[in-house]
Amino acid sequence: MTRLNSDFFRRDVLAVGPDLIGSILVRKWGDGAESRHIVTELELYRGVEDLACHASKGKTPRTSVMFEEGGLVYVYLVYGMHWLLNIVTGEKDNPQAVLIRGLHDCSGPGRLTKMLNIKGDFYGEDITASSRLWFEKGEKVTFEVGPRIGVDYAGEYWRSVPWRYLVTNSEALTLPRKNS
Repeated sequence: MTRLNSDFFRRDVLAVGPDLIGSILVRKWGDGAESRHIVTELELYRGVEDLACHASKGKTPRTSVMFEEGGLVYVYLVYGMHWLLNIVTGEKDNPQAVLIRGLHDCSGPGRLTKMLNIKGDFYGEDITASSRLWFEKGEKVTFEVGPRIGVDYAGEYWRSVPWRYLVTNSEALTLPRKNS
């Protein structure tokens, strides 16, 4: 399988998003076992001008990783109980990220981090070099775009931007066989 590299993630989030949907998220466990999951839903957050993006409030201890070069993990806790997995994209000092919202075998960003045991210790991890979490190139998938979920606070324009990607044929997806 082809692991996605730093060049892939150092592009603008609007280029990364369509290429990341349908990719394979790989989690390597402490015992060496791997689980593989097709990315079926994601949302894009783009820069300080995007009022739905955490970086719109500026650089803080929570968001500082978003201001680094693409390819790093940005995880944060919501409602005091759910970790959400984001991957930073773009160039340094141009904060952008992709929120992974769903996998072929798990719907919901909080559920998938629980299933994959992704917590705060992943914050800042380089997804292109990590030995426990990475993305591999997947098959082309059919997807639709629509408004992001749960960002009403950002105002009508930013709530309505069609930066949510959702695979439309997820029931037909199959994981490719891993080469030995």
